[in-house]
Amino acid sequence: MADGAIGRLEKTVLDCPDPRALAAFYAGILGMRVNEDDGDWVVIGGNADNLFHRLMIGIGRPDLAVDERFRDNRGRARHSALLDAAISEFTSTRSLAEVMDVMVAAEVPAGPIYSAAEMAEDPHFQARDMLLDMPVDVEGEPEKVLFPGVVPKLGLQPGRVRWLGPELGEHTADVLAALLELSNAEIAALRDKKVV
Repeated sequence: MADGAIGRLEKTVLDCPDPRALAAFYAGILGMRVNEDDGDWVVIGGNADNLFHRLMIGIGRPDLAVDERFRDNRGRARHSALLDAAISEFTSTRSLAEVMDVMVAAEVPAGPIYSAAEMAEDPHFQARDMLLDMPVDVEGEPEKVLFPGVVPKLGLQPGRVRWLGPELGEHTADVLAALLELSNAEIAALRDKKVV
């Protein structure tokens, strides 16, 4: 456990064909490990010495909190399989809410890994305008579509979305003319062939 753990809980929530592979990919980038239990996913940041100690106490493993093998990150990385098993044993027998309650009480950073649908339904995401329902034209019809809001949200300068960007293909002719030096007739021929 170099920097934390990603543990599976009660049900799979990642919207992808192979959530283990996706979680393992991101865990590797973050220096974390994936605990492969059945269920929801949670990321637990127990990488710093004081966080590791609180994490082990929180999951009911005070013996590991004081074990000399886990005194520092190097030792914890060396024995990561043992720590992953201990965290997995804890997360696999509890719901996401129970795991989060323990992490909050232990003051260990943790959070659920949401699917897109769960993000859209989360009251915290909604209250912080993390996802914005914006009007767009979809095949000529106005429709509300969710877009990412401004992240991070700062108190004095919270930011706002002023413009969603150009319409699809709005600048295609300009780019083809400027960068490829195509004539209007050549661009029209590409449009007729539905290349652009």
